[in-house]
Amino acid sequence: MRHLIGMIADTHDRLPIVDKAVNRLNEERVKLVLHAGDYVAPFIVPHFKPLKADLIGVFGNNDGDRELLRKRFSDLGAEIRGRFVEVTIDGLRIGMVHGEEEELLRSLINVEGYDVIVHGHTHGAKTYRKGRTLVVNPGEVCGYLTGKSTIATLNTQTLDVKIISL
Repeated sequence: MRHLIGMIADTHDRLPIVDKAVNRLNEERVKLVLHAGDYVAPFIVPHFKPLKADLIGVFGNNDGDRELLRKRFSDLGAEIRGRFVEVTIDGLRIGMVHGEEEELLRSLINVEGYDVIVHGHTHGAKTYRKGRTLVVNPGEVCGYLTGKSTIATLNTQTLDVKIISL
């Protein structure tokens, strides 16, 4: 079975661009969205309500009131699981961290224990392979550091990653 999953990170409270990201993810008909952290404040959560996919996320280093973020996302049926997430979809093992702990991220990539590693933090969209592991940083939704607002999609069958500019 093939599915398209969406990957986003570093939304940093930039509400109009989060709305664009959600609309684009809906247009792409993704089944699942992985958020690699840095939502920042709980007031961003209602902007994910129109999302027609499941959402699973991790916390980033700039996330403030984590319990309220977790509760508000939970009220939408989304899950913020903590600092690390492991999900299996269509037989793919996917690991996700925010990425500020560089040694941990490097280790997760280098052991090649996952089919895909998703992370954010650097704000730069980048995709590469390390042995059997596909590494995806969808870039920053907020566009603050690079001036580019991006998200990514992953085809779970072909492992094709598409970086999408908003």
